[in-house]
Amino acid sequence: MTSAFDYEPQPRRASVAVDVGGVIVGGSAPVVVQSMTNTDTADVDATVAQVAALHRAGSELVRITVDRDESAAAVPKIRERLERLGLDVPLIGDFHYIGHKLLADHPACAEALAKYRINPGNVGFKAKKDKQFVEIIERAIQFDKPVRIGVNWGSLDQELLTRLMDDNQAKGFPLTAQQVMRETIVQSALISAELAEEAGLPRNRIILSAKVSNVQDLIACYSMLSSRSNHALHLGLTEAGMGSKGIVSSAASLGILMQQGIGDTIRISLTPEPGGDRTREVQVAQELLQVMGFRQFIPVVAACPGCGRTTSTVFQELAQKIEGDIRRNMPVWREKYPGVEGLKVAVMGCIVNGPGESKHADIGISLPGTGELPAAPVYIDGKKAMTIRGTNIAGDFETLVGEYIEKRFGQGQAAAE
Repeated sequence: MTSAFDYEPQPRRASVAVDVGGVIVGGSAPVVVQSMTNTDTADVDATVAQVAALHRAGSELVRITVDRDESAAAVPKIRERLERLGLDVPLIGDFHYIGHKLLADHPACAEALAKYRINPGNVGFKAKKDKQFVEIIERAIQFDKPVRIGVNWGSLDQELLTRLMDDNQAKGFPLTAQQVMRETIVQSALISAELAEEAGLPRNRIILSAKVSNVQDLIACYSMLSSRSNHALHLGLTEAGMGSKGIVSSAASLGILMQQGIGDTIRISLTPEPGGDRTREVQVAQELLQVMGFRQFIPVVAACPGCGRTTSTVFQELAQKIEGDIRRNMPVWREKYPGVEGLKVAVMGCIVNGPGESKHADIGISLPGTGELPAAPVYIDGKKAMTIRGTNIAGDFETLVGEYIEKRFGQGQAAAE
């Protein structure tokens, strides 16, 4: 018989913890949010500005592209500028093709980065592949840095893929081409991790990822990888896409994996609209972890979807305003109001679910719906505290929310204690 406990998230998969510039990934640490810049790393001003924006939005790790000498030379300057701004955010260097050379030629870059990301599918080819991979590992050992061995199906090791395809053919095709591709991704990560450990890099300096852009393939690859390794795992679709498609694809795949206890750090790889805000991917990652109950980043604003009883847009505008204020103020509130991320606010549009939902929130309001009296009961800590009337209901409630935050999480709380 199925019990209620069967529907709870499975315990986190046991993984080896990795210290990335002071941020712990894996082990018993919470799932970590990371993001990536899309600036030219050689442009120090633009990259510092975007790293700062991502970090202030809540990204605990930020990856930057290191693709040529100019970008490698800029990394120490970026690190220094961030430190002057008081931003202690670990930077991850994303290396492809010539990472071994860039790390050797730019030791200051190798030192400034908190982690190196290596793609075993393009670290080198033929006889140079293992040699150049090990050269990067040796730099990681020299500078005491962790690495992420990031397999990507868009740049998969073709020699390994061909060998596994040939093996499958020789056995009479027991696996489909898709299944062989999945196995190749997983083996590429495991073989590379084994090579790194043989070169002297300990397991507590290795994170693995197996990224694809198809939801079912991603779930399959990480499920396979998690059952065959205790390395810390980084989750993410490699090209989630733009807008709602990217958000839905990421939430569907990563949500299933994390419900199964798989995943130690995540990135939501959204394609931003032209000129769009890069921090959107951080917001989505935080919201995914928060709605699943794994972490708390920001106060929750519950608002009804609206129906024929709520022809007024007041509740929509108020919910949007409060949520916007919260996001804008959170960088300061995190320091000023410890614990405020656990706050729950309800903004409801009519009498049907309004009072009940408001009682379940820390502070909530039930605005009048169509045909209802122009009065809005306010509930604080589960009890009706007052009724707001008049033409400035929304403004009055905003003031009450601010006062509640100050009293509960700020100096008012300290004085009461």
